[in-house]
This record gives sequence, structure tokens and C-alpha cells, in this order.
Amino acid sequence: MKQFFKDAKGHLMTGIGYMLPLIIGASLVVAIPKLIALCFGITSLDPYADGTGVWHIMKLIENVGWTGIGMVNTVLAGFIAYSIADKPAIGAGFIGGAVASSTYAGFLGAVIAAFIAGYSVKWAKKHIHLPESMGSVMPLVVCPLIATGFVAIIMGVILATPLAAINTWLVNWISSMCQNQSSQLVMAIILGAMIASDMGGPINKSAWMAGNALMAEGIYQPNVFINAAICMPPLAYAIATVIRKKRFSDEFRETGKSNWAMGVVGITEGAIPFTLVKPQILIPVNMFGAAIGTAVIAILGAKGDIPPVGGIYGFVSITHGWAYIVGILVGAFVIAILATLFVDFNDKSEAGSEDVDIDEIDISFEDIK
Repeated sequence: MKQFFKDAKGHLMTGIGYMLPLIIGASLVVAIPKLIALCFGITSLDPYADGTGVWHIMKLIENVGWTGIGMVNTVLAGFIAYSIADKPAIGAGFIGGAVASSTYAGFLGAVIAAFIAGYSVKWAKKHIHLPESMGSVMPLVVCPLIATGFVAIIMGVILATPLAAINTWLVNWISSMCQNQSSQLVMAIILGAMIASDMGGPINKSAWMAGNALMAEGIYQPNVFINAAICMPPLAYAIATVIRKKRFSDEFRETGKSNWAMGVVGITEGAIPFTLVKPQILIPVNMFGAAIGTAVIAILGAKGDIPPVGGIYGFVSITHGWAYIVGILVGAFVIAILATLFVDFNDKSEAGSEDVDIDEIDISFEDIK
């Protein structure tokens, strides 16, 4: 059972990994026409849905982006199924994801449909044996038929109504949290602290995956806080190596140069070499700074009206993007100041510093969030 859940997490991460380029591309295609229109004082392109002219073209482009965003569950389920059982499962996965969207079963329904499609194909491969002369029939006909049949029966008939009810309740509850200023502030603080706690570890990934699940449901505000918090720790140590150079060894100052890029793009793992010097102090510092930064974003009113793009440059996809940037800078400076106040990165006697070889630390660039 433990191995099953480990494998399931890997399949889910694969699906999310394939979903992210869709979200990023579609979000930017929605955001760019909106930004161009705002430059000319136009707050909505909806009145230009009919007619001709440049703003009608911008509205058509925006519609393409929203079409992409509407495919999130379909792509997610298809590639989770593909991760489980390869090509014979991908079609049933796509169908299951589309059914989840059309029946309002949402992200939860898409994931369940994907696992039904994938594991039904694995079962068929293991238990159904055709003559060698019919080898091509198995992946092209039998497996897709079985997988799609199971998806149709379980998702289309049995689970559609209860999953839709559960999903609707969850979406309405979280949406109400996003509308309430105090609840949103609490959410921002919790998500900011979780993201900065283990920088790519299980707590960080839990918050990140929850944000993506909500984004698939059309709730974008949590990802505003998540994307901002991801940028803060690496950016903080880049800033710290500049404003308090004497607190860092030459090696750490050199490492800090790469953290500028990691902070801009959004790779929390960039803060790991610094945090490992004295994690018992620096992990709470990272969490506190990120929580402060995301709280500032919530208070200043940055809004995720469309799926927000990760990284500092993601401000282009956020309403009141200036508040997003201000919050990131506040959080980064809080971490930078407190980290250098409590820890001397030159001091070899600091706990854990003798065991840290910066060149040997593996920083993963696979999950640029």
C-alpha cells in the first residue's frame, strides 16, 4: 500500500508537469491582450466580442487562452493515465478528464478518472492474453475499450453526481475564503510558510499541489500567494549577499549570484545551500519572511483573476501586479535581514556548516513552479 501511494504521487506529479505548460501558455495569452487593453484605458474586452477592429481581435485571442484553461482537467487526467499505463490509457484519460469538467466533478473527478483509466489498462495487460497474431489489437482496441468503458460506467454513471456535489461544496467554501479579507490573509500566511518550510520537500509540494488543484477548479487566488512565496527565499539570499557582504564567505557570495535568477524564475531550492548552514534558525526565518510577504500581498489586494504565471514576472498575469512585487520584496528583505542578523555565513563553527559542500548539493530544475 505504501508503494502504491508513492507511485500514485509520481503519476499525479507527471500529470501536473504536463498540465503546467498548458496553464502558463493559456494564461499569458489571456493576460497579454488584457494588459494591452489596460494601456488604452479599456478594463474589459467583453464589449468587443462582436464586430471588427483591433479590440475584437484582442478578444478573439483572449478567448483562445480561455479555451486552453478550460482543457486543464482533460490534459491532467490524460497524462496521469499515460504515466500509469502508457499510450493505451491516454485516450480514456482524456475522456475521463473531459467528463469530469462537463459533470462538474472537477479536479478530484479528473484524478479519479485518470486512475480508473490507467489501472484498468494495467489490469487488462496482465490478465487478457491474445494470440500472437493479434498482438496489435490489444493496445489499439482492447485496452482503450476496457479503459473507456470503465470510465464511462464509474465516472459517467456512478460517481458523477456525488463527486459534483463534493466538488461544488469545496469550490464554494474556498471561493468564500478568497472573498473574505481575513480568511484570505490566514490562507496567505499558511501557504507562504508552507512553501518556504522545506523548499521543494513534501510540505512545499503539498501546498504547491493544492494550489494547482484549486487552479484546475478556477480558483486562482491561492496560486498568487504560492508563486510569490516560491520566489522569496532564493531572492532573499541573493539580496543578503549584496547588502551584507561581510557576513558571507567568497563561496556563498558566488552562490548568491545564481540565486538572482532562481528568485526571478521561482526555484525555492536555490535557498538550500544557505539554509543548511544553520537550519534550526534559518528554516523558521524563511517561513516567517515568506508568511509576512504573502500577508502583504493579501493586504495590498493582488488578485488572481486568471491563472497566475509563476516567477516575479508573473505580475503581468495578476490584477494589481505591483502588490505582488511589493510583497515578494518585503518577504525577501525580511529573510535577508533576519538571516544575516542571526547567522554568520563565514563562521565555520556554525552548526552544520562543516558538513555542507555547496558544490555537492543537488538543486532540481525539473519543477520550476
